[in-house]
Amino acid sequence: MEKNTKKFVMILFIAFMAAVLAACGNKSATENEAEAGTGEEGLKIAIVTSPSGVDDGSFNEDNYNGILSFIENHPTATVKAVKEETGDPAAAVQAVADIVADYDVIVTPGFQFAGVSSLAVENPDKIFILNDSEPAPVGDQKDFENIYAMNFAEQESGFFAGMAAALETKTNKVAVVNGIAYPSNVNYQFGFESGVNYANAVFGKNVEVVELSGYSGTDVNGTDVGGNYAGSFADPATGKVVGNALIEKGADIIFVAAGGTGNGVFTAVKEAKEDVKVIGVDVDQFGEGVNGSENIVLTSAVKFMAMNIEKALNSVVDGSFKGGNVVLHADTDSTGFIKDEGRHQLSEDTLNKMNEAYELVKDGTIVPASNFNGHTPEKFPGL
Repeated sequence: MEKNTKKFVMILFIAFMAAVLAACGNKSATENEAEAGTGEEGLKIAIVTSPSGVDDGSFNEDNYNGILSFIENHPTATVKAVKEETGDPAAAVQAVADIVADYDVIVTPGFQFAGVSSLAVENPDKIFILNDSEPAPVGDQKDFENIYAMNFAEQESGFFAGMAAALETKTNKVAVVNGIAYPSNVNYQFGFESGVNYANAVFGKNVEVVELSGYSGTDVNGTDVGGNYAGSFADPATGKVVGNALIEKGADIIFVAAGGTGNGVFTAVKEAKEDVKVIGVDVDQFGEGVNGSENIVLTSAVKFMAMNIEKALNSVVDGSFKGGNVVLHADTDSTGFIKDEGRHQLSEDTLNKMNEAYELVKDGTIVPASNFNGHTPEKFPGL
């Protein structure tokens, strides 16, 4: 009798386990997706940058901060920062190739990373987030399911820098310093020149944009775009030389769009005996403008990159990630200038005029010139 009882209990146990296994095997698609989503929160992220690295106080650092913000909300995610030391496009792609097998998502800020599209084709299970570049075509393919390429309308942010400079200058001479004539950097330059021309035409100003001999830029199409190009995003010494030369020419407001090279311009302005201001770029650089009891930063022309990097990473986790090439404008609050109290030194009149212009940029009435939009700083919609 005892033996039969044990046998009966064993049969019940087997039946119970079979039911459990069947229930597990019949999970809904939604339940399985939820489990997959939980696993994705442990994303292994790499960011590969130009020689100025993730602590450049500007472009690269803001991209990195977007990743750090994502990790704050997804603590199991990790990030590795890799600095490519040359800035050469072939070397940049190789730097990504060297690490691609070890990470789920690779973030690449900079035009020199366009060629990672070939790696995306070879690694369809990896996700690439590009900033400041569209992926280079692979054969006839221009869009890639595993590449989200974001570009920003830098000409819009540059436009506000130009307006601010033209409305606040006392010498009627202003300037912009750039790194390399990649499209994004030329956009800043052309936008700045557009903003100066707008202030001249609409508000009766007579402001000159100063250019130095020997520092003209050549864009990716081989076109001479003028400007003041240092030839690097990681050369503070040359940045200081250019900054000093512009100050000697009478420029009292300098828009600095040169990555780590711009640190040298900041130094030149801080050491200047004249009353000179800079306009920061990409991020709010008011903190870098502290100079004793003073601050040399007038305002900063910004791209809200961290916010958009974090959005892209969130889409990977929640399963809504979609590859594509996008350009982000003021209408998504992705471009603009710093106007938060205590983070700028714009007059109330200047701020009012810039706010009015912002709405015109946002609705498309003003379309500042960019490297490739067919407009020039001397002739663009809204001027």
